[in-house]
Amino acid sequence: MAPLCHKLIKKDVRSVKRTNITPKELPKKDGIEPLTPEARENQMISLAMDLAEQRLRDGTASAQEVVHFLKLGASTTKYEKQLDEAQVRLAETKIKAYEQSQKVEELYANAISAMRLYSGQNNGDESSNL
Repeated sequence: MAPLCHKLIKKDVRSVKRTNITPKELPKKDGIEPLTPEARENQMISLAMDLAEQRLRDGTASAQEVVHFLKLGASTTKYEKQLDEAQVRLAETKIKAYEQSQKVEELYANAISAMRLYSGQNNGDESSNL
């Protein structure tokens, strides 16, 4: 009777066995090493996401991993992400507007200088003598 019990336990342990995947076991997407730190960071994020996805599918994800992805799906998080993206676009627009105003100011200065030369004045040197 002992051998039968032993076989039953082995069978149950084998069926419940969890498979944990380590980053070394993940398949390489391509053999190309990233050239910039940003590309390396993106590669690491991608690997971490792949590992987290695999753990979620296998049912071996930690509570922190599950909560993290639940928060990503929450509507408030989506709105916060959209707000952040809008703020970045606004900052970029302000930078472009400032750069364009600098160009316009330079064009006006060049136009005024050209008009002074055309009228016979030299860059303000003679106007101070009059």
